[in-house]
Amino acid sequence: MADTNNRSVRLLFHPKHLHTGSNPRTHWLIGSSFFPPLTIASILYSSSLHLHIESEQLRSLIPKGFEVIGALTSGNDVVDDAARAAIEAARGLRKIMYGENDREVVGAVTGEGFGEVKFFVSESGNVNGFESVTEVIEEENSEKFVWENGCLLRCELPIKFPLYYPVRNTNDVEKAYVQATEAVIAKLRDPQTVYILESVNKSSLDLPPPVVVQGGELDFHVDLSKIRPLAEIDNGFDASSLLCSYFSVNSKAGSPVFSIENADIIQVSVLSNSLVPSSASAAPVAEYLPVQEETRLLFIDVKLDVLCYASKVLPLRHAISSLIIPGLVDQLNILQNSMLPNLLAQHPQLKPYHFSPPGVLHPITVFYELSFGETEMKQVEVRRSLHSRLGLPFDRPLLRIANALNFSKLRNSGNVSLQKGPSLPRDVHIGIPSSGVTGGTVSLVQGSYEYFHYLQDGYNDSGWGCAYRSLQTIISWFRLQNYSSIEVPSHREIQQSLVEIGDKDPSFIGSREWIGAIELSFVLDKLLGVTCKVMNVRSGSELPEKCRELALHFENQGTPIMIGGGVLAYTLLGVDYNEASGDCAFLILDPHYTGTDDLKKIVNGGWCGWKKAVDNKGRNFFLHDKFYNLLLPQRPNMV
Repeated sequence: MADTNNRSVRLLFHPKHLHTGSNPRTHWLIGSSFFPPLTIASILYSSSLHLHIESEQLRSLIPKGFEVIGALTSGNDVVDDAARAAIEAARGLRKIMYGENDREVVGAVTGEGFGEVKFFVSESGNVNGFESVTEVIEEENSEKFVWENGCLLRCELPIKFPLYYPVRNTNDVEKAYVQATEAVIAKLRDPQTVYILESVNKSSLDLPPPVVVQGGELDFHVDLSKIRPLAEIDNGFDASSLLCSYFSVNSKAGSPVFSIENADIIQVSVLSNSLVPSSASAAPVAEYLPVQEETRLLFIDVKLDVLCYASKVLPLRHAISSLIIPGLVDQLNILQNSMLPNLLAQHPQLKPYHFSPPGVLHPITVFYELSFGETEMKQVEVRRSLHSRLGLPFDRPLLRIANALNFSKLRNSGNVSLQKGPSLPRDVHIGIPSSGVTGGTVSLVQGSYEYFHYLQDGYNDSGWGCAYRSLQTIISWFRLQNYSSIEVPSHREIQQSLVEIGDKDPSFIGSREWIGAIELSFVLDKLLGVTCKVMNVRSGSELPEKCRELALHFENQGTPIMIGGGVLAYTLLGVDYNEASGDCAFLILDPHYTGTDDLKKIVNGGWCGWKKAVDNKGRNFFLHDKFYNLLLPQRPNMV
């Protein structure tokens, strides 16, 4: 029977993610040495019953600075047995991954037989000794918790391995590759190696100068769990004692935004110094060593790309020795294990990419085989497996290469439009006043979009082009979510598509004819392969009756909706609905705006805002005598 203590577990995600249903496997709880003890940042679902296979996969997936701190398992009537199994699994995995078994670990048990998840903590390597945790704290602002006092370090390192091997004994090439990898690892720890650290925040004019850390200043035996005492010992007197906070960039006026995209990022470059100072003078010497048999030369090109998380109070030299170098070593070993079986054949073209999927607080790193196209089944299965491990939906391309973190754009001010020419307003609904619905539940479009409206790009479509503009906004949403890379089509290109599928006569191209929901669905299907659901409403007075269904659309699909009545079309971005009273409001993005792309003018003029079917003055936004069609685009089922 487990004892009970007064310690608490802190969750940085919603507890519902801990309920694994009927999945009998053990799952992994992820924390960080930089967080208070028993703080769980995420859960990664297991994909293998073998700890060694799990360790290899997690080693590449989890960035340095985060680590496995516990395990979750499904229980039965004997909770203590399940807790013991979870703790034993966590200790076994930590032993393989980190070579130690004396840190406290968390064991969590879930099951149908007992309501909420139960947590236990084991203070030592004794699996049988664990205590029940009585308090579970759900962090209200997890992003702030992680990124207010944390930062990212990134190191890119391309390497070309020249491998000589005898033609008659090709097995020697594998030995040569292993030796070359070991030589690189030794060089990373060499006192003569130099590490240059600098900020990647190109948008700030007040950047601190780069910092140079010599390999001889590194300490490879530092304990990251004692981070605060380390920061107090290092007083910042010289460059090697500077903290990661040295590169922190002060936020602009207003409330800071805490996220991976807005985190301080430190770029680390590696320089190898092969010249050793010597007091003795010597002339250059060239050695000629002829081979004894026919030999060939093979070049292996690899690109390491390591992303690490660190506390801002971590000294820079410890960030290199405890995070950057171990991360580089892990990637070298991962690439070696992948390439050795087919070194002389078509060896894998592996490249690491970093992602920040929704619901996962920390970045993840994925190796993709570039010799396969993204739509080939092998790549799809890899992504599907990753979606399963991370608990991600299977209808969103969250881990496609197009969705990888783009560090050249991070921390830069402003958004870049998808359109050529002047940038377009994006996500104009953010920050608008509330709807006025008392006790309502707000359901909104998920992701970013661009606002298209009358007269943009110098094209006069006033009076007839509102549905075209709504369609352009919808297509921009699919582009920004990386479902497609096509350009947002012009009015003429939209008309051309309808002619090509036989819906319109050739004379339609270049005309000023209106289009409606059906035509929009045809274009989305042709250009994007997107299917749509069409909802018919006999009059504007019936629209509030559809609020529940519209709320479900925004919660499950999250795409913008085109709503059309007569010759008018709007883009619907969300609903605010009180199920008990039936009161509701619609978040309307109006394409009939003809002014400049000034966000303040757009919002203050009511061109993006909440509309009630009948406002408090008895005015009808949706006309009672109009028949309305609503086009609800569906997310493609793709990973």
